Amino acid sequence: MSSARRTVLIALLVVAAGSLAVATGATVFDGPADTFADDSIAVQPADGPNGNYSYLNDDDEIVVDISAANPNLPPDFEGVNPDALASAEGVFTITHTADGYARVWINSSTNDSAATDDSVTFTANGDSIEEPENSVTLGPNESVAVGLEIDTRGEVAGTTLGPDTFAIGVDPVEDEGAEELLMQSDTIDRSSGPSITVSSPEPDRRLFAASDVSHGDTLGFGADEMALNGVDVTLDHLDLEGIRSQSLELSAAGSPGPFDDASTLESATTPQSMAYLALAYDFAPDEVDEMTLRFSADDRFLDDAEIDPEDVTLFRQTAAGDWEEIAVETITDDEARAKDLPEDRVHFRATTDEFSTFAVAQHVPRIEVTDAALDETAVEPDGEATVQATVENSGGTDGTREITLTAGGDTVAAETVALEADETTTVPLRATFETAGEYELAVAGVSAGTLTVGEPATVDGDGAGGSAAVSENGTASDTQVSEPVEEPGGIDFASLGGLLALIALVVAGVALVRRMPH
Repeated sequence: MSSARRTVLIALLVVAAGSLAVATGATVFDGPADTFADDSIAVQPADGPNGNYSYLNDDDEIVVDISAANPNLPPDFEGVNPDALASAEGVFTITHTADGYARVWINSSTNDSAATDDSVTFTANGDSIEEPENSVTLGPNESVAVGLEIDTRGEVAGTTLGPDTFAIGVDPVEDEGAEELLMQSDTIDRSSGPSITVSSPEPDRRLFAASDVSHGDTLGFGADEMALNGVDVTLDHLDLEGIRSQSLELSAAGSPGPFDDASTLESATTPQSMAYLALAYDFAPDEVDEMTLRFSADDRFLDDAEIDPEDVTLFRQTAAGDWEEIAVETITDDEARAKDLPEDRVHFRATTDEFSTFAVAQHVPRIEVTDAALDETAVEPDGEATVQATVENSGGTDGTREITLTAGGDTVAAETVALEADETTTVPLRATFETAGEYELAVAGVSAGTLTVGEPATVDGDGAGGSAAVSENGTASDTQVSEPVEEPGGIDFASLGGLLALIALVVAGVALVRRMPH
């Protein structure tokens, strides 16, 4: 058996933070590549986010580098978490470019000193591709995507795992035995496994594609923290279940605000949007049973915005332009650790059978006064008046609010109300009014009517009354004093004129009677 081998570099660093994205990929030979075996084998970084873990160096040799030294990874990437099981499918591809067939495999150690190191395993479609017995047989222009399984259990930060180099083994296969070998191969079964690719043209965009899909398959696509609202809110994974299409393409775009062709989130519970996600696809919606979105939010972002993770939700825009809510599940800490998800984020999951534009939002309380009325519209000075206020919470979560009773714009009473979502209650507000007058009362701007204190006649002008001054004991007094009623202080000569005339007539009459002869 003849074979050709190429030795390439690998570097994996265990750190206290950082994680691998999980995705699958496949490619065909196009562009620069690490070639050997008379150029019949080409090795290239895979398409998709995990392809960033590999690159071609200055000598056009493939390098697998999962450490901070990798120039393709973000500046804050440091390596693999300790005490974890991590995997990354579709890191690089091996393509057979010649006629005929060839078996390919990986030797993960090229010297005896590293032969026992099992912390790094090279895989294809989840199975080991190490050593000749686990080889993959490739036909003309066929490719296999190679991934990694990394075991950091028992390791500490700063450890470098795996061999410094690994080798790719190649063994040409005679044509007459190739078909039989392809049928017997139990490492890769191309007739039963779909090919999945993920590409990242922008931080806030992902392109998902799948081919050779079997009827009823469930496929998962790693989105590698696609930005929805920067790093604060990201799309991390997308699952399609019950697929009835042999191939599909789906693109995702994120934005902190609404897209140009979609309206701003509006709903009866008046949620506040945090980010938007738009999906475009080339398949009929009824060709997929349901889709599960996994997204996450940064812990610090939630804390700074005072957002309770339990209030995070998801809305979908319908064809009519309305927004309907989708149930969201918060992933538990235990499940997040088991999936090796970042611990500095809160992870969420939502399932829908519709594809459209989505809005990640938070429920907020909406506590408002809807009605207010006086128990009695008149009281005596120094008397207490009571206003009954109807208060409701039309928001999507529990909350509290202080409501105030005002008289002529001045606060005379206040109460704090705590309401659950969609709850309504009646709150009494009481205040004492010291001075006679008329007062316009309102609760949180909602009119409660006019209160009359004392006799209305004691109020100057049109009876509107002045503004109320509030004393330390919560009573209200009128700051405007009515003018005193003028008391009579002497004789009104004009009104006595008639009386004097009458007396004069009586006197004249008596005189005439006295002059009559007897």
